[in-house]
Amino acid sequence: MSRMMRALALAGAAALMSTAAPAQAQQPQIAATKVEGTDNVYIFRNGNHQAMFVVTKDGVIATDPVAYGRPTGGKSYVDEIRKVTDKPIKYLIYSHHHYDHIAGGKAFKDAGAKIVAHRRARERLAQLNDPATPLPDEVVGDRGRTIKLGGTVLELKYVGLNHSDSTLVMRLPKEKLLFVVDILPVGQVPGRGMIDFYPTESEASIKRIIAMDWDRLIPGHPGPGGRLGTKKDAQDQLTFLQEASTAMQKLAREGKCWEPAEKEFKLSKYESWPGYANNLPFVARRYCGLWGRGT
Repeated sequence: MSRMMRALALAGAAALMSTAAPAQAQQPQIAATKVEGTDNVYIFRNGNHQAMFVVTKDGVIATDPVAYGRPTGGKSYVDEIRKVTDKPIKYLIYSHHHYDHIAGGKAFKDAGAKIVAHRRARERLAQLNDPATPLPDEVVGDRGRTIKLGGTVLELKYVGLNHSDSTLVMRLPKEKLLFVVDILPVGQVPGRGMIDFYPTESEASIKRIIAMDWDRLIPGHPGPGGRLGTKKDAQDQLTFLQEASTAMQKLAREGKCWEPAEKEFKLSKYESWPGYANNLPFVARRYCGLWGRGT
């Protein structure tokens, strides 16, 4: 084979490998994986949403069906649990009232689970009456609740207004794990969820979360590379929000909200974070609402 032919063959092989690599790296739509370092804690993922479930000797505690726009998503979640254990599903806990995380609960209800949520989640869901989202059977007040099942302790904590007015932070004290949905994106810029976000109250909520005893955080959307969050990630997110607030406050007090302020708003320190280009406008709009309108 001539040198030219050999070079062309090698170039073709390299091109083939480069186009094949993304397909090999693509993740399945649905997966359940055990959390490293635990005996019984799993992450269920459906696309870009994820939830936690815990298997105990007396049954399963599941969270968030994550089946919005996925009519069979709740059943798929139950099926993934069944691959791990034949223990009954005792509880399904809603993290908050937003459908992208809690639609699909009927499959759990049909499996015999009791649905638990913050009292405000039930109030909001009762008004909307979505057929894909059954109402909670039991509600949690602002003082929280502790669920004990089969030797596992799961704390449900209400830390105030933040991403919603109904969010429960879930803590496994033995495992030093948290499940926190949408308040603390891991290593990325928050996006559309800013629409009903409580800016100043969120800072207080995040400080309360950081003060809890935990090592790792399971987010409601996968972090970069699927990694779990740390207290540094939580502090970084708090700092991001504080800096966004300060930057927009200055623009608003110059009378620039909405359009001029939103065009000028930049946080170049965070340009390397996933979601910066797409999500920064949502951050700008929410803080313009705060500092430009007082809402």
